[in-house]
Parts: sequence; C-alpha cells; structure tokens
Amino acid sequence: MSTVTAESVREALSHVIEPELHQDLVTLNFIRNIEIDGSDVSFTIMLTTPACPLKDVLRSESEREIRARVKGVGSIDVSFDSEVKRDGRIEEKLSVPIKNIIAVSSGKGGVGKSTVSVNLAVCLARDGAKTGILDADIYGPNIPVMVGVDRAAGQKNGKITPAVAHGLEIMSMGFLIPKSEALVWRGPMLHSAISQLFSEVAWGELDYLVVDLPPGTGDAQLSLAQLVPLTGGIIVTGPQKVSVSDARRGIDAFNRLEVPVLGVIENMAGDIFGRGGGALVSEELGVDFLGSIDLNGDIPSGSDGGVPFVVSHPNHEITGVFRRLARVLAGKVSVLDYGRD
Repeated sequence: MSTVTAESVREALSHVIEPELHQDLVTLNFIRNIEIDGSDVSFTIMLTTPACPLKDVLRSESEREIRARVKGVGSIDVSFDSEVKRDGRIEEKLSVPIKNIIAVSSGKGGVGKSTVSVNLAVCLARDGAKTGILDADIYGPNIPVMVGVDRAAGQKNGKITPAVAHGLEIMSMGFLIPKSEALVWRGPMLHSAISQLFSEVAWGELDYLVVDLPPGTGDAQLSLAQLVPLTGGIIVTGPQKVSVSDARRGIDAFNRLEVPVLGVIENMAGDIFGRGGGALVSEELGVDFLGSIDLNGDIPSGSDGGVPFVVSHPNHEITGVFRRLARVLAGKVSVLDYGRD
C-alpha cells in the first residue's frame, strides 16, 4: 500500500513553521485541498495576505518536509490562496467593511510621505489585496493629483462613492472642499470632517486602507485614533541625521495614541541628502527600520502627472523596493492581527 496519503502529507506539513507567526501550517489551518493522485501530491497554502513575502520559503520548506517524511512521493504541486485577517477592533467601533487601517505619518513635511503612501498602496493592490487610500492631510491633500483624479465617483445610497484609479479606492479631504479654500479646521470641526471620511463614504470590502496623515503630531492624528483603531503606523523620514528629532515626535505620538509602530521608512536617500537617518532613528528608538528609498527625479514628476512611480516604472529597482516594503508591512499587519486573538 502506498504511504502517500492525505494524512501522511498533513503530518509532514505539521513540521513546516510559518516564520512570522511561529506556528506550524497545520495548527494555523493554512493547509487546504490536499489531493493525492497515485504518488503525486497537490495542496493549497492559505496565506495571511496576497502580498506575502514568504511564498518561496513556504513552498520549499513544504516540499522538503514532504519528501523527507513521506516515502515514495512523486510530484508536489503547491498552490497559494489568501485570506486577510481582520483587525476586529475596527468593526467594534465603526460599521465599515475595512479589515486593516495603516496610518502613514511624518514628523514634518517635505519628506515625501504622500508619495510613499501612494506607491505602497498601489503595490498592495497589484499583489492582489483589496486596497484603498484615504487622504487625511488637511493641510495639503495631494493624493488626488498623485493618482490623477479630482473628485469622488458620485453617491450611492446617500454616501460618497470613492474614486477608483490604479486599482485603488480613493477618498480625499480635497474632494470635500473648494480647491482655493484654505483649511484652518481645528478641534471638533476637524474631528467631524475625518469622521465623514469613514461613516459617509461607501467604502468597498478592503483588506487594507492606507491613511495618509498630515505631517506633524496635531489634531488630525488624535481625531483619527479616537474615531477608529489603527492597525499600525509607519513613520516616513528623510535621510539626514537632523530628521531624527522629527521622526522621534511622530513615533512618540503613535505610542501615546497606542498605535503599534510598524517601522520607519527612509525616503529620498542618495548623494544629495545622504543616507542613514532612518536607520539612526530606528536604532535610537527601538523600532524596525523597514528600508530606504532612493531619490529619483521621475518619482515627483510622475506624481505630478497622476501616475505613481510603481505604475510608470514597473521594472525599476526602486519599484522593487516599494514592492518589498509593501509585502513586509502586510506581513507585520498579519502578525499583529493574529496576536490580538
């Protein structure tokens, strides 16, 4: 009798450890649809996100354990599917179909925070995640320009329908006010405006909503954290050492608001502004340094034209950096969500 059975394959896969969650695939209920055809094996691994950076690792470890523990096995066909886990705190507070909310902030303006937000969101979407971006920057809502839209898509059942571009659902403070109007909202007025961006918008079923916050540590951050639980926050900093103090304030604000800090991203690194500010602030404050994005003139010019860099330059090295960062962030969000169970 052949030793290649669904039970023997499942037992072998119980020795494959998911590197981020530190449990085996069987205990996590990640193994689905085991099929045996003679000595050939096929099965599906359910990932915690379509943007998982660990597919190759899980595939090779699964094949290795099966061949080591199941005698006479033939071919092994591993396929992947995904099911993004929900941050349950969100639906407890707001009736929105959003699984995870990732806030992107900076200690000050001028570090390319919005550009990073857009390109990360597009990368998540292109990996197959249902993704939206919320432009909550009350001082300069630039996301519409960067993605080439100038208004919401309309209304549905009394709610604003987000614009759609580059695979993203998009909503912006800029859709709610005349272009020439200066924003001087504070306190309750600001709180109400941010609330509308959630409660009065017909968001679709989203795995991730990336929220582009205004620079600094003011009322917008406080209002957002009070309105809805933020799954995690990212700090974008410049490469100069002087940026450390600015990033420190951003991280401190997240900590005070009990928002988990996913890490620091250094933007605009290179010969002009140097390198190292992101790694320095990460080491000093004990948070993860996610990576560095080089300065490239095509990034702002593409944003001005409504085409994110990762769309206009799909094979560029910097696009690869954005893609890796998005996958790392998706993995970190999954770890947080599983840790809340």
